[in-house]
Amino acid sequence: MLFEFLNPPFMQRALIAAVLVGITAPAIGIYLVQRRQALMGDGIGHIAMTGVGLGFLLSTSPVWMATAVAVAGAVVMELIRWYGHTRGDLALAMLFYGGMAGGVMLINLSNTGSNANLTSYLFGSLATVSESDVVAICALAAFVVLVTVGLRRQLFAVSQDEEFARVSGLPVRVLNLLIAVTAAVTVTVAMRVVGLLLVSALMVVPVAAAQQITKSFRVTFVLAVVIGTAVTLTGTVTSYYQDVPPGATIVLLAIAVFVALTVLAAPLARRRARASETKGAECTLEVPAARRDRDDVRV
Repeated sequence: MLFEFLNPPFMQRALIAAVLVGITAPAIGIYLVQRRQALMGDGIGHIAMTGVGLGFLLSTSPVWMATAVAVAGAVVMELIRWYGHTRGDLALAMLFYGGMAGGVMLINLSNTGSNANLTSYLFGSLATVSESDVVAICALAAFVVLVTVGLRRQLFAVSQDEEFARVSGLPVRVLNLLIAVTAAVTVTVAMRVVGLLLVSALMVVPVAAAQQITKSFRVTFVLAVVIGTAVTLTGTVTSYYQDVPPGATIVLLAIAVFVALTVLAAPLARRRARASETKGAECTLEVPAARRDRDDVRV
């Protein structure tokens, strides 16, 4: 059957999660790219591992626990960015590596955790997406969409130029904190499908791909979400039929789209440049003619 992959319940849950990941990751990723913080999602993913470990150790939901720890870590990251000065990079490195090491240790100390559990959270797994995970992902994704779409003008302003946003009267620090918290929530949304180690790529690569052929922020936003959704769905279905890791498949597909659009953008850019040069030459020729006409009238 053509749509055989829709029959297993675990695939239905995985596809729902994939769609939500494809929407939310580029939606917040575009602001991170604007702020030149493309690797922020990677750092938050390391911190979220401690939350996953705590979830197993305390026999609670790893998704919700990872969300709480990731949000706390994102707040600390912003505080370090504000006040860290010269030792900020060192503090962030210890936070990231400590988060990963803490997660590995806590999972191994728990009675229900194992290396298999760890691998599924690091690189994603279709079969392990439960109904409770889908409920949590839906709630968290709704928050991400509400923030990234509802506050897009304010978030774009603070991502583009903090000083201008501050002069305009926007609460810059609050908005920066909101971007960091939303990125943390997105990491936990995506970790069941893409994995904590690869989620940053899904935040950045669809945005970078869209930027190859778009100019405006709105068009880039929409196209990045379309690319993100397309690669997550395609990667999820491919992983079902070919028995390959979903996270790696999704990221490689996103990179393939980026390469294809980059190749396509090169001739388009040359064509636009030639058109601009031709238009400029025509304007240059028209100006002397107009001057000659005025000179004839004066004479």
